[in-house]
Amino acid sequence: MMKSVGEILALFDRTGAYLRGHFRLTSGLHSPEYLQCALVLQHPQHAEALGSQLARKLEQSNPAGPIQTVVAPAMGGLIIGHEVARALGARFLFTERDASGKMTLRRGFQVEAGETAVVIEDVITTGGSSREVCEILRAAGVKVLGAGSIIDRSSGAADLGVPRVALESMSVKAYSEADCPLCRDGVPVEKPGSRKS
Repeated sequence: MMKSVGEILALFDRTGAYLRGHFRLTSGLHSPEYLQCALVLQHPQHAEALGSQLARKLEQSNPAGPIQTVVAPAMGGLIIGHEVARALGARFLFTERDASGKMTLRRGFQVEAGETAVVIEDVITTGGSSREVCEILRAAGVKVLGAGSIIDRSSGAADLGVPRVALESMSVKAYSEADCPLCRDGVPVEKPGSRKS
């Protein structure tokens, strides 16, 4: 059974994936809330259901033609990207950061000019990683039809330059380190994401 808005955050709560505290996000911003999608997606039935629902939303927002390829930034986009690709009947690729920190296609993955693709991530806050993936694809001549995520932490504000869908949108406070009230209060910061500090 697919989850409705509100039920998705309840699912994150039930699986221990909706964390409260003081976190440094992948973007470098600090926040009192963190969504650890891996704790939801470790359950194949949840991953499949969320991927299916996200695939349907992407198809509804891109009625012009088929989506041939799903591309996700590693690590957070791997499981949900794979499930979206499965639901769409598309192939799945992922990008990784090289030693210099630049996002790139590796492992022999290749895309072709004229191919259609969507970019999938678990959670979008600023959209930085998804934007980088879109740029890689566009530089190769790929037509990026849109992007999607399970959660949009920007409440719709993150601009990727393509239509974007999310299963749930929320507005979560995020601060630069210099302006973080949790830092000022001496609350220890955690870095739960996949990117090294």
